[in-house]
Amino acid sequence: LCLKILIVGYGSIGKRHTNNLLNIGNAEIIVCSKNKESFKLIKKGIKIFTSLEDALKEKPDISIICNETSFHVKTAIKLAKINSHLFIEKPLSHSLDYESQLLKIIKQKKLITMVGCNMRFHDGIKLIKKLLDKNEIGPIFSVIAENGSYMPDWHPGEDYQISYASNKKLGGGVVLTQIHEIDYLCWFFGKVSTVLSITGKLSDLQLDVEDFSSSILKFKNNIIGEIHLDYYQKPAVRTCKIIGKKGKIIWNYENNHLQIFKNSTNKFSTKQIDKKFDRNKMYVEELRYFLNCVKNKKNCMNSVVEAYEIQKVALAIKNSSNIGKKISLK
Repeated sequence: LCLKILIVGYGSIGKRHTNNLLNIGNAEIIVCSKNKESFKLIKKGIKIFTSLEDALKEKPDISIICNETSFHVKTAIKLAKINSHLFIEKPLSHSLDYESQLLKIIKQKKLITMVGCNMRFHDGIKLIKKLLDKNEIGPIFSVIAENGSYMPDWHPGEDYQISYASNKKLGGGVVLTQIHEIDYLCWFFGKVSTVLSITGKLSDLQLDVEDFSSSILKFKNNIIGEIHLDYYQKPAVRTCKIIGKKGKIIWNYENNHLQIFKNSTNKFSTKQIDKKFDRNKMYVEELRYFLNCVKNKKNCMNSVVEAYEIQKVALAIKNSSNIGKKISLK
């Protein structure tokens, strides 16, 4: 079965998905982008369109939406109307506008959807999920997740000031751009009931969005989560520490270690996840997983319905900081 796949947007993540699809094979790829670089793809047998209206006429089976955050939902609605299954890059959107309209069409047409959550395919995060499901450290009390890096270093050679991540009108800011931490914690611990946050701009980076967020999340099962996100930290740090009744789990993205401490033995055991960590592997696995779900007409994890709930948590973080109060989520 050769699928016709449309990729909307050809920035860094659009390029990654295009290359990965070329390697996976067995797909007719179409790209819709105004990025001049995309025209080089014609040599590889890929059709290029500069307008979405023209691309829609190709009636793609699947659409991968990776244009700027603020255009995700409107683009998705047009594609859902022509029965295209949807893979939407994270975050789902920058607001809750039009999302109920999108959810309605998805339900009506029984579309398979997924919102990009590549960290769920990271070996370290997958291992934590496995350990939690096995109740390895007993009931969980609390978790601390940190993700900080220097944003201008993300895409060398690109001006960070024009990136969607640094522009309010494109849906940028550290909370939505780095929604991964919120996403995987909700994957681990379920729904969030209350949010309290201080979020804002602390550094002298040239941005009109927040570059710092410190939040406390209370999950419905009473687990307490602390999340620190920033755009200005060198060297980069990404860690997660989960504290339970019988011990704790500490994961470090930068050195790809996972440590488990057991209270009973008073000892750490270390699992080296993957010495030669290939960052692209999780993106390939994520795409394979989604394509598989479409072929087998199976619902995906982090469908638009699930991602909508995670989106609400991210927006509550921003809102809590704006009003200086705790916010309760239904």
